[in-house]
Amino acid sequence: MENIFGTWHWYIVGPLIGLFVPLMLIIGNKLLGISSSFFHICSIALNTKKFSEFGYKADSNRWKFYFVIGIMIGAFIAEKFLSTANISFLPESYYSFSGFALLLAGGFLVGFGTRYANGCTSGHSIAGISTFQLSGLIATISFFVGGLIYTYFILPFLG
Repeated sequence: MENIFGTWHWYIVGPLIGLFVPLMLIIGNKLLGISSSFFHICSIALNTKKFSEFGYKADSNRWKFYFVIGIMIGAFIAEKFLSTANISFLPESYYSFSGFALLLAGGFLVGFGTRYANGCTSGHSIAGISTFQLSGLIATISFFVGGLIYTYFILPFLG
């Protein structure tokens, strides 16, 4: 149980994540990604027929809905049964109007970024690099450069 409750080292988890993508391709599934799953959920909620006009096939993407539900159930199980720490949903600073506005603005920026980049960070970094796509490598380098710029040049002026 110590191995489950403890922190896993990067040199164990990294290769496991990297091997998961080819395994998914071998067993016949598509690549995993949250932003495309969100698109599928929107097609269910809004009207699948309208999305089919753009070439979207709801039947072949139905598994994405279950993928998102599985992430939520897995997170709940991990937090309730596999964690010894007291985990809060959000830091206290976000339970205010300014914190909510910050979360909302951040959500819109992330949503815009995933549509503009044609995928999310996990999609480009994990699936893109695992399948040797140049766009995945370029996107991942851009994510890191953006994070470094924010951390070393912008964040010191905010705090």
